[in-house]
Amino acid sequence: MELQTQRRSTGLKGTHLRGLETTATYDPATQEFILNSPTVTSIKWWPGGLGKTSNHAIVLAQLYTQGQCKGLHAFIVPIRQLGTHEPLPGITVGDIGPKFGYDEMDNGYLKMDNFRIPRENMLMKYAQVEPDGTYVKPLSDKLTYGTMVFIRSLIVGDSARSLSRACTIAIRYSAVRHQSELKPGEPEPQILDYQTQQYKLFPLLATAYAFHFVGAYIKDTYRRISGDINEGDLSELPELHALTAGLKAFTSWTANAGIEECRMACGGHGYSRCSGIPDIYVTFTPSCTYEGENTVMMLQTARFLVKSYTQVSSGQRVTGMVSYLNDLPRQRIQPQHVAARTVTVRLNDPVSLVEAYKARAAWLVEAAAKNLEAELNHRRSKEDAWNKTSVDLVQASEAHCHYVIVKLFTAKLAEISNAAVRAVLTELCLLYALCGISKNTGDFLQAGILTDAQITQVKQRVKELLAVIRPNAVALVDSFDFHDSHLGSVLGRYDGNVYENMFEWAKKSPLNETEVHESFHKHLKPMQAKL
Repeated sequence: MELQTQRRSTGLKGTHLRGLETTATYDPATQEFILNSPTVTSIKWWPGGLGKTSNHAIVLAQLYTQGQCKGLHAFIVPIRQLGTHEPLPGITVGDIGPKFGYDEMDNGYLKMDNFRIPRENMLMKYAQVEPDGTYVKPLSDKLTYGTMVFIRSLIVGDSARSLSRACTIAIRYSAVRHQSELKPGEPEPQILDYQTQQYKLFPLLATAYAFHFVGAYIKDTYRRISGDINEGDLSELPELHALTAGLKAFTSWTANAGIEECRMACGGHGYSRCSGIPDIYVTFTPSCTYEGENTVMMLQTARFLVKSYTQVSSGQRVTGMVSYLNDLPRQRIQPQHVAARTVTVRLNDPVSLVEAYKARAAWLVEAAAKNLEAELNHRRSKEDAWNKTSVDLVQASEAHCHYVIVKLFTAKLAEISNAAVRAVLTELCLLYALCGISKNTGDFLQAGILTDAQITQVKQRVKELLAVIRPNAVALVDSFDFHDSHLGSVLGRYDGNVYENMFEWAKKSPLNETEVHESFHKHLKPMQAKL
């Protein structure tokens, strides 16, 4: 990104890709593109490996040909001499400095001054520039963003894996550690037997499984739609873009908070790097901002949801994951009537809970769309109306993503042939769905989806499920099949030998290489001599 953008070779421009300032001007006389970073804010910033390692970069720039700007396109740009590794003339490149984590990665900056590359260095799978400068348009402008859609789909899977690792460490350690007394005179129980510990960790465990299934779905969907695109069918591209943007944000936000919850659930030892969780956190947390800052991603999803709602309102039908909007009444509904809708919800039936989440998503999408319409009726600018409604729009996107996750988790249950495994995963699915209701009771009550009495039942059922899941908790994290070398955790060791190995780990600290640290001779001893 550019200084105002973020990540990859896009520049400092954050998530506003259309505002990128890097230019690539075609010169038909030499059949070359001339790349320039015309402003400080157009300097590329953050690409991994750029600082000291890479010899080439794929750079996004505004394409100019025959005096016209044709928008963002990608170019292969050599940046260093292959023999000497020195920056090429016209290239300014280096490392951006220390970060919150990822110390091993040389994230870099890149500035280009009248740097020329051959015409063939433009990536021309979809759009082309002919030798005379004639521009050949792609089938769709959105095809340019295919790589970012792909990376966002990968982040969903990474959210599942990172949260799974943290849950594995925290739950295994909670089975090893004993503390206090549940009853006077009895041995100290495993802290995993405390309901409060279960309430912290088991919903996160259920979330990790949910995200795993969603990640697999997104990967398969991306491959399928990519195949359709190659055949010229772009019909599902808008929803793919919206779905990957929203799920990238939803899963990374949730996993990021969940990893930190796992760290705190390990007590003081969770703060030690020997727990492995600090490294998981600092490695994963940038996913909330790279490949698209999460709030902006949610607003991109919201644009698709509002467009779909508008289509339904005009009598058209929509397909895919937004097809629930087809169930909305065609006539204009007043807010009080919207809130009065009723849904029969069976709290022990995942399929019924999917319907509850569907109703919540439809209610919030409709409410956000109506609020946007009201703002448009009071203000001249579409941009201003959008900004004034952005909180509602993000909430609608979150509800849509939450519905998709519950739906996919529930659908996966029917594919499991082993009855015992299906029963355990059904318990996890119920816990995930019911905890989501418990944390968003206002929506379900205000929309008339659930009653006060049902909310009380939800909270009680959550506590019952904690006790049901407890006997299988360690087996459920073991099934992730993380090798100790992958976990990198003393607390989460498979063999449970935590404290012996923690002592060995501590003895290897660099500060323990000598019995007396040099600072004693340099500072403390001279001070003692003066006393």
